[in-house]
Amino acid sequence: MNFVLLAMLGYVIAQFIIGAAVSRRMTSETDYILAGRSLGTGLVVFSVFATFFGAEAIVASAAAVYEKGLAGAATDPFGYSGALVIVGFVFAGRLWRRRLTTFADLFRQRYSPGVERLVVVMLLPGSIFWAAAQIRAFGQVMSANSGMGLATAITLAAVLVAAYSVVGGLLADAVTDVIQGTAVVIGLVLLGAIVATAVGGVGTGLAEVPAERLRTFAGSDGTPLEKLERLAIAICGTVVAVELISRLLGARSAEVAAAGTMLGGVLYLAVGLIPVFLGLVGPRLIPGLAESEQIVPRLAELYMPKALFVLFIGAHISAILSTVHSALHAPSAQVSHNIVVRLAPGIGERGKLWSVRLTVMGLSLVAFLLALSSQHIRDLVDTASAFGSAGVFVVTVFALFTRFGGERSAYVAMLAGMLVWAVGTRLHWATPYLAALLAALIGYVAVALGEPRATGIAAGVAASPAGDRE
Repeated sequence: MNFVLLAMLGYVIAQFIIGAAVSRRMTSETDYILAGRSLGTGLVVFSVFATFFGAEAIVASAAAVYEKGLAGAATDPFGYSGALVIVGFVFAGRLWRRRLTTFADLFRQRYSPGVERLVVVMLLPGSIFWAAAQIRAFGQVMSANSGMGLATAITLAAVLVAAYSVVGGLLADAVTDVIQGTAVVIGLVLLGAIVATAVGGVGTGLAEVPAERLRTFAGSDGTPLEKLERLAIAICGTVVAVELISRLLGARSAEVAAAGTMLGGVLYLAVGLIPVFLGLVGPRLIPGLAESEQIVPRLAELYMPKALFVLFIGAHISAILSTVHSALHAPSAQVSHNIVVRLAPGIGERGKLWSVRLTVMGLSLVAFLLALSSQHIRDLVDTASAFGSAGVFVVTVFALFTRFGGERSAYVAMLAGMLVWAVGTRLHWATPYLAALLAALIGYVAVALGEPRATGIAAGVAASPAGDRE
């Protein structure tokens, strides 16, 4: 077992110990899921950043820029960072004031328990795909630095992240996010500075990039509608991402939720520009790279001293651990709180804690199997962002901002969006997600015209501190 692999395992074990120590303070389901609604601005900022700045933000975005130039960065980091700012500015405060335990509680308040359960089911696959992407990325990092086979490395990665995710709740995750987020920033800043020095500085390096590689939306990367499709997936998928919403719901106030989410988006963009720079200068430094997703690891290996290279590997693992924990924790909380606990109301607080932790273990197994069977991280991430989110996004906007529509409208919108997206993807439409958004909108409005207006809490009035209705 080489030094780099030992360092990786030691880093993961250290994070596990920190998470376990913090998790000893948890005594209830709310503590596990929402950290007792105690997160301050700093914890929200780093938790939002670390949750979204995963393997794809480092590896896949740099690979896209390496292949396509700046046009490859339209979705990540620009699209996703902008989406986080939008969530903070428009949605975070309204969601927090409803005193939700999970995102799905909104649909129980506004529509019905049936809509609540449907939302859980529709958003669950996307979270599992996202977790699978991180597990596969973790396996790739260990495989590249240990000599073990990829399948073996993915299996070991799955065991490590499952154990890490089961132990800690949101508070443990937020605390370790500060450590992991700091490691990501330091690691990428060091690599960016070293590579910039190698090309004569940032300005000199960019000056030598061909002009056609510096085009963004004017590039040749698809038609305008196809570009809008990718941005819509990033923005709408982020708005209804349970991983993000669990963070802002754990804030100590609506103002903290909004400010922390927006600042997390700003930090995402600032740090995300470093992989963009590496992708732009990459063809000059390592031309003809067969596997573009290896551009950042290869640059780190070639240009960083051994000690700093180990630090960079720790930063990469930090990004993965933060993201995979949230991708398993948030959907597991919804499955447990909104389905299992609803079916067993007398389960007690200890039983609720066991329920959500066992759900994390189950979803970890499914994500592991997906990671083994997939070929590319980007494929998993794109599927995660698009799967089921079109209809849920439309219903969320109506639920938070209007009294228009009811239970039947919500059912029709979500099912229409899911069906159109699935058919469009299967038939290789150019813009299946935009078609799904339109179908969901038309379906909701058409049915809502025949439904009575919602009143009281269903109309968007903030819930009382007692929480969601039973």
